[in-house]
Amino acid sequence: MQLTIKAIDENVQAISYLLAKNPNNIYERNHKGHLVRLFYSTFTDTELEVTIFVTPDPLELIKNNANMYDITHYINDREFAVSSIFCSLIRSALGTALNGQPKEEFLKWVDHSFSFEFSFGPVVTNLSDDQIKDLFEPLGYEINITYGETDYSFHLKSKSSAKYIALKGKNTLQNALRQIFILIPVLDNYKHYFIDEKEVEKLERYGEGWLEKHPQKDFIMRQSLRFKELYKFIEHDKKNKKEFKQEETKVRLNDLRYEKIINMVQGQKNKEKIVDFGSGEGKLSLRLGFVDGVKEILAVEPSETATIRAVERFNKVENQERFITPTPIWGSLFYYDERLKNKDIMILCEVIEHIDEYRLPKIMETIFREYEPKLLIITTPNKEYNELYNMDEHFRHEDHRFEWTREQFQEWCLERASEYPYELIFDGIGEKDKIYGFPTQICMFIRKED
Repeated sequence: MQLTIKAIDENVQAISYLLAKNPNNIYERNHKGHLVRLFYSTFTDTELEVTIFVTPDPLELIKNNANMYDITHYINDREFAVSSIFCSLIRSALGTALNGQPKEEFLKWVDHSFSFEFSFGPVVTNLSDDQIKDLFEPLGYEINITYGETDYSFHLKSKSSAKYIALKGKNTLQNALRQIFILIPVLDNYKHYFIDEKEVEKLERYGEGWLEKHPQKDFIMRQSLRFKELYKFIEHDKKNKKEFKQEETKVRLNDLRYEKIINMVQGQKNKEKIVDFGSGEGKLSLRLGFVDGVKEILAVEPSETATIRAVERFNKVENQERFITPTPIWGSLFYYDERLKNKDIMILCEVIEHIDEYRLPKIMETIFREYEPKLLIITTPNKEYNELYNMDEHFRHEDHRFEWTREQFQEWCLERASEYPYELIFDGIGEKDKIYGFPTQICMFIRKED
C-alpha cells in the first residue's frame, strides 16, 4: 500500500521542507511492527516525486488484529490495502506536512499551491467509480481510476475490489493531504476501530476550509463517523464556523451486547455452568466470571491466537478471590465435545453469521440433541438496521456469510424450536429505530421442563 506525490512546478523543492524529509536519504521507521518507508525517486528544480509505502508484518497482523481468526474466518488482507489503517500508519511520517509546521523559514510555502498528482492504492471499496468521482472532483481534481494494470477507460466493469486512484490538481500540500486522509477511509468502508471525540476533532481540523462546502459532506460524515445510532452530532454556529459536537454518551454496541447477556444470565435460576461458544479473546467470558452463582465457564474458541489472548486477559484480573476463571477450550461448533453436554446456559454471541447458512442446521441439531442446554442465547446482526449505517446491501463485516432481517431470524429460530422442546423469547440490543428495530437481534431458547 502506497501514496505517491508528484509535482511539476517552480520551487517544487520547497515541498521537501514541508514534508521535513531529506531527499538524499531514505526515511524508514518501524511503526507497530510495520515498516514505513519514504523515498524520493525524482528531485530537480522543477520536478519532484516522493513515495511513502507500508510493508505489513504478517506476524504482527496475526498478533494485533482482533479480526484475525486462524480456522473459521477468512484470512484478512485488508491491512494490505490503502485504508484507514494505512493512514494511521503513515500519519506520524507526514505529521509536519499535515500540521503545516515546517521550520520557520519555510512557513511561507505552507499556503503555496503546487501542481500536484497524487496516486494511491490498492483501494478496496464498495463505492462505484461515479461515487468516487463525486468525492474528489468537487475539490478541483481530475481523477483517473485504474484496475491493476488496466486503464479505467478500457475497463468494462464499473466496480472492482481493487482500484488505483490518481488525482491531478492545484492545491497546497497540507490541504491536499488532509483531504486524502479523510477521504481514503470514506472509500474503504472498513473503519472498525472505536470512534470517539478525537475522530470528530480530526474531522473538524482536516476538513476545515473545504468539507463544509463539499456537496457530499453528509455522505462523508456518515462514512467517517460510523454507527450513527450511537453517535449523534449537531451543527451550530460559533465564530462563523461550523462545529460538530457529540450529543450522546458514546457506547460500544459490543458492550451493550455483553451487558444484555450478563443481565439475562443474572436473571436465571440455573446458571452454575456456562458455555461461551466463539469466545474470542474472552471479553464476555471474563464478565461472566463475576456473576454471582456461576461456578464454571467453558470458553470455546477455534482460534489459538485468540485463546492465548483470553488466557492473558483472565490472568490479569485483580479480584481473583471473587472471580470464576473461565476454562479455555480449543474447539469448534463443527465438532462434538462431550464436555459441553447438559450445561445450564450456552451462548453464541455474534457467531452464527460467520458460518455458512447450509451448515447451521447440523450445528443446531448437535446443540439441541446432544448438548441440551437449559438456556441457549443467540445474537446476530439485524440486516434491516444496516440502512442506518448507509451500507446498502453489504454486510457489516467482510467475514459474515449472511445477515438476516428480523423476520428471517425469527422464522429460523421458530423452525429450530419446532423440532425440540424449547420455547422462545425474542429481544433486541442497542438503540431501537422505529422502522428498522434494534441493531442486534437476540433470541433465548428456554428448554421446557419435563
